[in-house]
Amino acid sequence: MIAAVDTLLKDIRNKRIAPVYLIHGDEPYYLDRVADELEKVAVPVAERGFNQFVLFGKDADVGAVINYARRYPFMAERQLVLVKEAQQLAGINDKSAQTLLEDYALNPLSSTILMLCYTKEDGKPGLDERKAWVKAFGNKGKLLGIKKLYDNKIPDWVGEYCREQGTKVSPKACQLLADHIGNDLKRLASEIDKIMINLHVGEEISAATVERLVGISKEYNVFELQKALVGRDVVKSNQIVDYLGKNAKDNPLVVVLAQLFAYFSKVILVQASKDQSEKALAGVLGVNPFFVKDYLSAARTFPLPKVAAIIHAIRRADALSKGIDAPTMNETDILRELVFDILH
Repeated sequence: MIAAVDTLLKDIRNKRIAPVYLIHGDEPYYLDRVADELEKVAVPVAERGFNQFVLFGKDADVGAVINYARRYPFMAERQLVLVKEAQQLAGINDKSAQTLLEDYALNPLSSTILMLCYTKEDGKPGLDERKAWVKAFGNKGKLLGIKKLYDNKIPDWVGEYCREQGTKVSPKACQLLADHIGNDLKRLASEIDKIMINLHVGEEISAATVERLVGISKEYNVFELQKALVGRDVVKSNQIVDYLGKNAKDNPLVVVLAQLFAYFSKVILVQASKDQSEKALAGVLGVNPFFVKDYLSAARTFPLPKVAAIIHAIRRADALSKGIDAPTMNETDILRELVFDILH
């Protein structure tokens, strides 16, 4: 998916521009990035006042979009009509409006570049690429679906983003950012940009840098909790639980549980793998080889039946956090009980 986005961005930068674009999905970071790139190159700066139109779905309808697309540019070679949040266009789900879009996409005006950015909203179905009007955009222009990255791909994304900016970053820093911020790519990019502003020339983004500049406690985070659990350090584990509970806003239980679940799920993969070499396990786990020793250590500490019991305990903690079976337990007590179950 990212490779397809990179190819599209490269084409736009090289001014290999299609007459119509329909980009859709549930990853707003890449939808915005493609739209921003097209805005930069489609129309010269001096001509944008009359020949560049950025519309928002909630303020327009399909008919208005088509009218903009069919007008001719004012004393210029071409114009850009960019529609953001196209899923909110009035009439977008009506057959008559979709026919208008299909007819235009099949016979686009050569002097107009039309881009629709269709965001999949939570709880609602995404764009159906089997529809005729959607296929028309793919036939005459560019059709691209962009999905959110899986959580296990986020550390690699962080590393790639830093490399694109010409900045080195350690594997632990990548993982720390991914664990703390999650798969919100816009926020991740923003935090990384803030970090880079504060770096010295040639300085690498290390875990210590992330802890200092992003506001993550050096001693009390999920990373350290995992280490304390594998080391069977009861005191340190409970100290971290108390800290996370007192700072629940920055460390929501649902995120902590998700990270612990992902961690111990990988431990099971280590135990099930026939090839125990670090290179092979890195491929199986989808992690940087830097972290394989941590998972091997955990696999030695917790036998397979115990890890299965831990995963069951995490699922139970998740249910408790949602008020199932124990509506009176607070988040700190739920996490403390989970840690007790893991260590005993």
